[in-house]
Amino acid sequence: MASLHVLANPARFRRFSQKVLPVLSGATALVLAVGLYLALVESPPDYQQGETVRIMFIHVPSAWLAMAGYALLAGLGAALLVWRHPLAALMARAAAPVGAVFAAVCLLTGSLWGRPMWGTYWVWDARLTSMLLLFFLYLGHIALSRAYDDAERGDRAAAILALVGVINLPVIKFSVDWWNTLHQPASVMKLGGPSIHPAILTPLMVMAAALLLLFVVLVMVRTETEIDRRRLDAAERAQ
Repeated sequence: MASLHVLANPARFRRFSQKVLPVLSGATALVLAVGLYLALVESPPDYQQGETVRIMFIHVPSAWLAMAGYALLAGLGAALLVWRHPLAALMARAAAPVGAVFAAVCLLTGSLWGRPMWGTYWVWDARLTSMLLLFFLYLGHIALSRAYDDAERGDRAAAILALVGVINLPVIKFSVDWWNTLHQPASVMKLGGPSIHPAILTPLMVMAAALLLLFVVLVMVRTETEIDRRRLDAAERAQ
């Protein structure tokens, strides 16, 4: 907790990120290369899905990170509204577009998978519809944070949206259990352990780790940019 309090200062965070980013970037490239090799070369075709299963190595981690990214937005929103965390607004502005991209990738890859599996690119399935709503919530957060001349008002409005929208996360997670949907039920994160063969599960988890590292790197880089932009705006107002 003490280290997090230290990093709450934007200047300290920037110094920390400049030290950590080269290592994180190298680790991201390495793990991503291994994950892509396992997913595209080593893993066998699925006995039901055939080669189409390879889409899942991008689709599933993207869905996880889209949801985790929005949970991060909600946490940052609470930190801003309750504790007035000095870095929370800047990191939320940085994380929202990254999360939106992962949500878009999830929707796109899901559509590409759905065409050969379901015979259509899209159905108004509970899981798909709630994920589409998550994408729109990201867009709303981005728009609200930039809708006011006063950046602090925009950040507070976006934080409120993030906290209200977080109720959509359990809907996404449990929609396949609550409603009769086309989307397959959970096969990795479920009681009793994963039901996926290790030959598929291993590259899936490596790709998840790679995309998680990529998410962290992108958010840190964008947070640095937001810190610099806020300093520039303050300097222009002072002049």
